[in-house]
Amino acid sequence: MMQPSLPYVQMVDHGIQVIDTGFHRPMFDASFLLVENGRAAFVDTGTNYAVPRLLAAIEAAGLKREAVDHVIATHVHLDHAGGVGLLMQQLPCATLIVHPHGAPHLIDPTRLMTGARAVYGDEEVARSYGELIGVPPARVQRTEDGMTIMLGGRPLKFLDTPGHARHHHCIWDERSQGFFTGDTFGLSYREFDTLRGPWLVPTTTPVQFEPESLRRSVQRMLAQAPRCMYLTHYGQVGGSVAEVQRLAGLLLQQMDAMVALALAIDRESRDDGERHDALVRGFGAIYRASLREHGCTLTDERIDALLTTDCGLNAQGMAVWLNRRNR
Repeated sequence: MMQPSLPYVQMVDHGIQVIDTGFHRPMFDASFLLVENGRAAFVDTGTNYAVPRLLAAIEAAGLKREAVDHVIATHVHLDHAGGVGLLMQQLPCATLIVHPHGAPHLIDPTRLMTGARAVYGDEEVARSYGELIGVPPARVQRTEDGMTIMLGGRPLKFLDTPGHARHHHCIWDERSQGFFTGDTFGLSYREFDTLRGPWLVPTTTPVQFEPESLRRSVQRMLAQAPRCMYLTHYGQVGGSVAEVQRLAGLLLQQMDAMVALALAIDRESRDDGERHDALVRGFGAIYRASLREHGCTLTDERIDALLTTDCGLNAQGMAVWLNRRNR
């Protein structure tokens, strides 16, 4: 296999490449290209605007488009699967592998587009995502918990991992002893790496965050004793079982702090707007304190700039969970 020379592609190990999709900012959103015995698969695709990069990565790896057997969506949020339909049009031999709860939305993305416009607005959806393209049903394979597919003789096993979303699965790669985690194992932006290693934060974006489900999903992955995790946001983390355990502890600790804060704010807030603002401020304070403990030397202003979108979306998702809990 040729070594890629593209500036937005990073070779890691075990035939895995991290492709920066270009969404929002560098090293924010990744697609993973796996190559085994001349066959290939993508895990997550980014948006429509990432598709040229993904196709270029195939070519740089010395492969034809016909060598791609699988396009795998960890879940159907648009920063992970918005480019699936357009990419599938360019890969004549690929099958889309998707959670059964997510499959209808990639076959007919009307509801996905409607939901995205409700959250972000028409102009932002057009700018960031474009118009989604549906995938023919005959090219879609729905997963089952524990199901294994083969990539050039390499087993990839799917675990149902709700918590971030009910249509989420993670993929165990026996060869690398790692999971492709989508958003279940949180976010780890490279700007926050220190001498202590990566930093991790949960993502509670709308509309299906469920803390107990997320905890069970993380613990289920840890039971496999993974040595590394491949995060869509962003890249490979870990390197040892102990390091993955450290990251999991950080993730769950922050989730607990966010949930405790949200419950306290919910008891005290007079209206939804006041609650949202308090959640945004509170989450920002939790993240800054955690980053200082982690050894991060970025200014508060820089930290806030990097996390402002996540604070807002996490507050929205937490509010949905609070409302559901209060009913």
